[in-house]
Amino acid sequence: MRSPEELVAHLRRMGIEDPLVLRAFLKVPREEFLPEELKPYAYHDTALPIGFGQTISQPFTIASMLEMLRLRPGHKVLEIGTGSGYTGALIHEITKAPVYSVEIVPELARRARETLDRLGYKDVHVFVGDGSAGLPQYAPYDRIIFHAALPEVPSPIVGQLREGGILVAPVGSLHHQDLVAYQKRGGKLVEIERRPGFVFVPTVGKYGFRGLGP
Repeated sequence: MRSPEELVAHLRRMGIEDPLVLRAFLKVPREEFLPEELKPYAYHDTALPIGFGQTISQPFTIASMLEMLRLRPGHKVLEIGTGSGYTGALIHEITKAPVYSVEIVPELARRARETLDRLGYKDVHVFVGDGSAGLPQYAPYDRIIFHAALPEVPSPIVGQLREGGILVAPVGSLHHQDLVAYQKRGGKLVEIERRPGFVFVPTVGKYGFRGLGP
C-alpha cells in the first residue's frame, strides 16, 4: 500500500466501517509523523518505531480503537500516550474539538507538538506527564483512549470520564491484551465491546504495570 486511498480500502476489507474514521485516515498524512527513513512505509498496515522504545501503531489497530470510541463531532477527548501525534490528529479530524494528549517521554512530546503545529492541528494539546493518572485539570472528557497496555483501568481515570462517556484501552497481561470499550454508567465502567488479540507497549507510571514506573 502506497497511498491513503489504498490504506483505507484495506481497512474496509479488514472490517472497519465507521465513515468518520475512514475519512480521517484519508486526511491525515501518516508519513509526516515518521522518521525520514520510514516514510516509504507510511501506508503499510504495520507498526513502526519512533524511538525511545515506542511505536506508531498499526493503522488497523488505531482504526479499531477509534471505531470502538464511537467518536462524533464535538467530543472532548483525553489521549494517553501521544507518541508521534498521529492518532491525536486523526481524533481531531473526527471531532473538530480539543484533544488533550499526555506523553511520558519529553522528547516524543516535543516532536509531536512540532509536527502537529506544522500541520495545523493547533487544537491537539500535548502535555508531558504520567498519563496513567490522566489530566484532571481539563476533565471531564467525553472520550478517553489509552495507547499502552494496562492491567486494569486506573481509578483516577474513571473520575475524569463524563457520565455516559466511553473509554477504550488495551487491557490484559504484559504480553497479550484485548481492546476493551467501557461506558460510564452510574459512576462505574461497564464493558460494552471487546476485540481480542492485540499487543501494546506497557503503560508506565503510577498506575501502570508494577515495577515499570519512570
